[in-house]
This record gives sequence, structure tokens and C-alpha cells, in this order.
Amino acid sequence: MAETLVLIPGLACTARLFEAQIDALSGSRNVVVADHGQDDSIPAIAARLLKDAPERFALAGLSMGGYVALEVMRQAPERVQRLALLDTSPKPDTPEASQDRERLIALARAGRFEDIHAKLWPRLVHPENRSDQVLQGIVFGMMRETGADAYIKQQRAIMARADSRPLLPGIEIPTLILVGEGDAITPPEIAREMADMIEWASLAVVPGAGHLSTLEQPERVAQAMRLWLEEG
Repeated sequence: MAETLVLIPGLACTARLFEAQIDALSGSRNVVVADHGQDDSIPAIAARLLKDAPERFALAGLSMGGYVALEVMRQAPERVQRLALLDTSPKPDTPEASQDRERLIALARAGRFEDIHAKLWPRLVHPENRSDQVLQGIVFGMMRETGADAYIKQQRAIMARADSRPLLPGIEIPTLILVGEGDAITPPEIAREMADMIEWASLAVVPGAGHLSTLEQPERVAQAMRLWLEEG
């Protein structure tokens, strides 16, 4: 029987982030989406995931989801059969990034949560996709579903995340490193660095996608994930 696939969304994202991939991959396996909105630390989110997951599983995370996936590899590497890191980074937050997050948290606390979307949208997608109103509606809808309280917890968790680069050389399972070629938040050079540090890694750079590759190029990402899941 094929392993269960556990998916971890990014900041202010829901299962909708992976809708196309769930549709494409769930025919032959159980696909579940982790809860990443209740805890305010990456270790706590990873611990909750491990509590809810089967004994062995495949694991994929995008952006913040990748931070959690790497923490799962820190806490219980023996339980993960294969790993996919999408549009993410193993590096800790920079002081500048943390300052930006504090400003966004302040907006959420001031009752201006919906203003955050307008500030973030231009960096979330490929320049060619910025005028896509359907895509923007999906992203905004996920943010509203997440809500301000969970968003603040997620930002706090991201700000305090550990440096996961020391973990990478010890990962010895089939690993997909995937990134949108126009990702302005975790650009392709970071993905290439990760792939170089993981012996069993394959690298996929997705044309026409930015940071939200699963939504921007759903079929291409689903195909890359299918190949990864079938890898021996």
C-alpha cells in the first residue's frame, strides 16, 4: 500500500493551496493536510503533526510548511519515507525579515488584517500572475479563512525558527526540492543550495511560477510530486 502523504501549507494558507495536487495524487494514496494554525512555534506544530500522522509517511511543505517539514526531520526522521521542500528555505529569519513580520503583526492586531494581503501580494506570485484576479481571490480567501489570531501565531513561529542547514547533509531519503523560477521570497538559488546539500535530492525549477507554485502552475507541480512519490 502506498504511503500516506502529509502536506503542510504556508503562512496564511489552507488546504486550498494544494487542491490540485490533492486531486491529482489522492487516487492511489491517502493525502492529509497538517494543522499549522494552533501553535506559535515550529517545534510545537511539528509535534502536533507527528501526533496525528501515521507511523510512516511522505511529507511535503511549502514555505512555512517547509520550515515545519525540516523540524519534523529534526524530531523524528525515522518516520519520514520521502520529503518534498517547496518554495522554502532552511535558513533562520533575518533581523530585517523579523522587523517586517512585526509590522504585519501590528496591522493584524490593529484590526487591519485585510490590509496585509495588498502589501504581500506582489511578492507572492510571478510577475506575470499579479493581475490574475481568480488567483488573487484564492490567496485572499485562504488568508481570511486563516484569520488574524492564527496568522499572528504563524508569524511568531516563523520568526523563531531554527537554522536547519545543519540537518540537510543527513537527509538520506528521496527528496524533492521545488521552486518557482520567479520566487522572490525564497528564490531558486536557495533551492539549488539545498539540493546540493542533500545527496538524494532532485531539483525542479518551475517556469511561470513565483512563491505559490502549487497554485500558479498546479499541473507542473503535481507531475513533479508524482515522480517524487514514485521514486524508488
